Amino acid sequence: MKIHEGLIPTVLGTAVTATGTLMQRKKIQPMVSAGIIGFGLAHVVLGAIDLIEHRDEH
Repeated sequence: MKIHEGLIPTVLGTAVTATGTLMQRKKIQPMVSAGIIGFGLAHVVLGAIDLIEHRDEH
């Protein structure tokens, strides 16, 4: 089974973003949770770019 390049960062970024969002809803360290959300979203964007760039290789 081949894993498309960019899929792992996209999935992990989604999980990190969801974690940050849950932290924000529970009012746990609002500044830290905002940073975690941004970090996760950056991974989602970069993973999506990799998926788009390499979609014809598989």
